[in-house]
Amino acid sequence: MKNEIKKIFVLFIVISFIVNPIYTEARDYSEYSVAKHEWGLGRNTNHEPPENGESVLFKKRNAHYYVHTKKKKIYLTFDCGYENGYTSKILDILKKKKIKAMFFVTKTYIRDNKKLVKRMKKEGHLVGNHTVTHPSLPACSVSRMKSEILDTEKYMKEETGYEMDKFIRPPMGEWSEQSLEVTKDLGYKTVFWSMAFYDYDVDNQPGKQKIIDSFMKYYHKGAIVLMHGISSSDTYALSAIVRNMRQKGYDFYELTDLKDKV
Repeated sequence: MKNEIKKIFVLFIVISFIVNPIYTEARDYSEYSVAKHEWGLGRNTNHEPPENGESVLFKKRNAHYYVHTKKKKIYLTFDCGYENGYTSKILDILKKKKIKAMFFVTKTYIRDNKKLVKRMKKEGHLVGNHTVTHPSLPACSVSRMKSEILDTEKYMKEETGYEMDKFIRPPMGEWSEQSLEVTKDLGYKTVFWSMAFYDYDVDNQPGKQKIIDSFMKYYHKGAIVLMHGISSSDTYALSAIVRNMRQKGYDFYELTDLKDKV
C-alpha cells in the first residue's frame, strides 16, 4: 500500500512539472535568444493591421499586437507607470461611454493609487502587469524577470483584494525570445500594440487634435491601441475618438477576445 501511494505521489509530481513548469527553476531558457527587440511598426493608412516581420517569433508564445477579427472591434489599453491626475477622468469617460479597457500597472502604481486600481476592477476593466520597476525585460536574468512579474501580481492581490489579469505589457515594448518564453510560462499573454502615439512626454504633449487625427488615419479592425494614463492629450481626445469610431460602425471591446497561440 505504501509503495502504491509513493508511486502515485511521484507520478503527480512528474505530471505537475510537465503541465505547469512555471514555478520551478528547473527549466533551462538558455536556448532562447536574449537579443533585445524594440517593438515598432510600419504604419499604413489603408486601415489594415500593420505588419512586423519579427512577429513571426510570437507564434506559440502567447504574444499579440492586434486581434484577428473581421468585425469592427477596437481595444483600448492604457499604460500606467505613475499618476498624473488624468486616470480618474479617463475612467469617467469610459464609464459614461460604457467601454471596458485594459490598464497595465506597475507595482509602484498600485502602491500609490490603490483606490484607482480598485475602481478599475470594480468598473469591469482588465488590469494587467507592467512589472515592479519597469525594466527592459531582455536585460534581466530569468530569475529577475520572474520576480518583476510575480511580485507585482502578488502585490496586486494583497493590496487590492483583486487578482491581476494575466496579461503583460513589456516595459518600453522591449522583448527577447527568452522574455516571451518566460512570460508565457508564467501564464501571461504578452500584449504589444498596433496603434500608438507620441503621448508619453508630459512636457511635450501633441495636443488633443493630433491624437484624434492620428487615430482616424490609422485605425483598423482588431486594433490594440496603446495610450498613456499620464497624457492630457489622450484624455481630452478620448470622447471624440469614441464618437467618431462609433459613427463608423466600430465599438470597443475587452482583450479577453485574445486567443491562446498554442
